[in-house]
Amino acid sequence: MVDFAILASAATDIAMLASGAGEEHVTPSVFGVFNATVFVSLSMLVVVGLVIWKKVPALIAASLDKKIADIREQLDEAKKLRAESEELRAKYESRLRAADDEAAEILAQAESEAELVVANAKKATTDLIARRKKMAEDKISAAERAAIADVRAKAAGAATIAAQKLIAAQHDAAADKGLVDKTISDLGSKLN
Repeated sequence: MVDFAILASAATDIAMLASGAGEEHVTPSVFGVFNATVFVSLSMLVVVGLVIWKKVPALIAASLDKKIADIREQLDEAKKLRAESEELRAKYESRLRAADDEAAEILAQAESEAELVVANAKKATTDLIARRKKMAEDKISAAERAAIADVRAKAAGAATIAAQKLIAAQHDAAADKGLVDKTISDLGSKLN
């Protein structure tokens, strides 16, 4: 286990040294003139001299200039790419507008053609109805004429039969002879 008494005594000694109580600290020096501050200053002068002698600032500047040139080149390339992309975008936008205009024109033309087709269909339908009506009227008229002709033929046939029966019933051979003679004499006077 840890002995707390030893720890307490060490803590007291550390506190006394930190407060400056006890013996005084001696600063080391060479020849009584060169202390630690002088050695650090001389070391810094040597390091700065070496940096200047080896042209480190010029190397750093050259490195920075190269990085700046690379960045400028990348910026120029980015500007060039942006200009090309703007040009392509403008080109495709104009193509899109042209395609929209063409689509609108095609739609208008299709609507016009559709209206023309509808008008032609209406006219053709009207003409077809008129022709069919005329054909039906002609068929009805022909049927009426055929029916009238049939009725006339039947009426003429019935009238002929009735006339034959009447004539046969009312006229005898002597009456027929007088009628025939009269008709022949009428024909003779008309011919002269």
